[in-house]
Amino acid sequence: MSQPIVDVRNLTKRFGDFCAVDNVSFHIQPGEILGVLGPNGAGKTTTIHMLLGLITPTAGSIRMFGLDLGTHREAILRDVNFSSTYISMPFSLTVEENLKVIARLYGLKDIPRKIDAIIKQLDMQEIQAKLTRKLSSGQMSRLTLAKAILTEPKLLLLDEPTASLDPDITHKIKAFLKEYRRSENLSILYTSHNMREMEEMSDRIIFLQRGKIVAEGTAQDIVSRFGQKDLEDVFLKLAREGRASQ
Repeated sequence: MSQPIVDVRNLTKRFGDFCAVDNVSFHIQPGEILGVLGPNGAGKTTTIHMLLGLITPTAGSIRMFGLDLGTHREAILRDVNFSSTYISMPFSLTVEENLKVIARLYGLKDIPRKIDAIIKQLDMQEIQAKLTRKLSSGQMSRLTLAKAILTEPKLLLLDEPTASLDPDITHKIKAFLKEYRRSENLSILYTSHNMREMEEMSDRIIFLQRGKIVAEGTAQDIVSRFGQKDLEDVFLKLAREGRASQ
C-alpha cells in the first residue's frame, strides 16, 4: 500500500472541559474519497479545521504528504484546499475577480484559461460577472468549490459541497468531482448530511459521534454491521443512541 496522503493518529481537541475530538485516528490514500459522517456537534468541522492548521490539536499527530503539519504547514497547504457552504469571500468583487485573486495568491500560471475552464466545468457562466454579495447560497457554494479546485490541490476538504444546490447542479458537481478525482488522482475528505450522496461518493466512511469514531468501513460494511437497510437508518440509529447516552 502506498504512503497515505493524510495520516491522523490519536487526534484530540479539548476546549476547556469539553472534548470536541477524542483520540481519533484515520488515513486517506492517494485518489481516495473518505466520507466523514456524524450529527451536528460530532467533531467533523473541528477535525477539518485541525487538518487546515486553523486549530492546534490538544494531542495527537497529523501528517500530510509524509510531512508533519505542525512543522511544515506552509508547504503542505500549497497542495490542499477547502470548500464549504459556510465560508464567505470578498463581497465587493465579482465571481471572476475572486477567482483571479485566488489564482494570483497561489502563483498559478495561465490564469485566464484556468478560470475559464473551471467556470465552464461548474456551469458558472451566468454568474462570472456577478458581484459576490448578490449570489444565492447555491451560487456561493459553486464559487467556493471553484476556488478550491482552481488551485489544483492534491487533497480537497469538502464540507457540505452540494448544500443549497438545485438537483441538476448537484448531479453535475458530483459527476465533475468523480471525473476530476479519477483524472488527477485527487484525495478528498467529504462531509454531507445527504446519506445517499455519501454512499455514492465515498470509498470509505468514518462515523463520528461525540468526538469519537464509532463506525468505519465502506457504506455496505457499516450498513451490514449495524443490521440496517441503508446508511440513513444507521445514522438515525447511532444518533438516537448518542442522545440516549447523554
